[in-house]
Amino acid sequence: MESMAQLLRDGAWTALAMHWGLRIVFALVVLLIGIKIARWLSGVAERGMTRGHMEPTAVGFLRKVVYVALLVVLALTVLQVVFGVAPTSMIAVLGAAGLAIGLALKDSLSNVASGVMLVSLKPFRVGDIVTVHGTTGRVEDISIFQTQLRGADNQTIVLPNSLVTRDSIINLTPDTKRRVELVIGISYDASIKQAREIVMEIMVADERILPDPAADVLVYALGDSSVDLGIRCHVANADFFATKCALTERIKLAFDEAGIGIPYPQRDVHVYRHEVSAPPPKPASEPIPTA
Repeated sequence: MESMAQLLRDGAWTALAMHWGLRIVFALVVLLIGIKIARWLSGVAERGMTRGHMEPTAVGFLRKVVYVALLVVLALTVLQVVFGVAPTSMIAVLGAAGLAIGLALKDSLSNVASGVMLVSLKPFRVGDIVTVHGTTGRVEDISIFQTQLRGADNQTIVLPNSLVTRDSIINLTPDTKRRVELVIGISYDASIKQAREIVMEIMVADERILPDPAADVLVYALGDSSVDLGIRCHVANADFFATKCALTERIKLAFDEAGIGIPYPQRDVHVYRHEVSAPPPKPASEPIPTA
């Protein structure tokens, strides 16, 4: 520091520029090399966790955490070694800056904490189909701040981790199969036995429907205008949506051919006409007598 003050007093601006220029160049070189080393170390950590049969979701999350931590250590090292910043000064500055950043970025820190909860509690994994906050999609990535889903229309859905842990999580793929459930109403005049036989023939003919658990047709309720049949079967996860749509269409066509009606809500409106009698005529006014 005294040498720099002496340079300033002597007006040696060229020497001063060379002095700080070399330090800045050296700092940039150290940063570039340090970033490559941080990437390499995070990759080594990822490979080690993978060999240890750790969950892929946790592996990706922890790799990013290790990389960010190494970058923070690198920045502190550059400040101390290259620019000569004292460790106590850095600790004091980091403490004040950490408090200010924590207050300003409390939502982001909440996302980080929620990300740790998602990785540790494992309510879902990468590749699962989930419904979170009314949004359904396949989990593609769980990062430090957000969770990324792939929707049915191939759109990218990004949800903050705090929103994911705050709301209910419905995991639709905890197993390799999933139940298809349809509720179809038939008229009271139709035969329940005939309708059940038709539906069972359709489900037996579909190769995508699994034999175990066995498919069945039950009477769910006697509604106001229909007998509600519950149609249940199990399919593989990948065949759920296509099988559900195909069953609905085939059942409708088969019911039409068999003359089984599917009632829909109806309302009868009765209009009454009231005859309004005409009011009686007013009496004619009497002439006023004159004197």
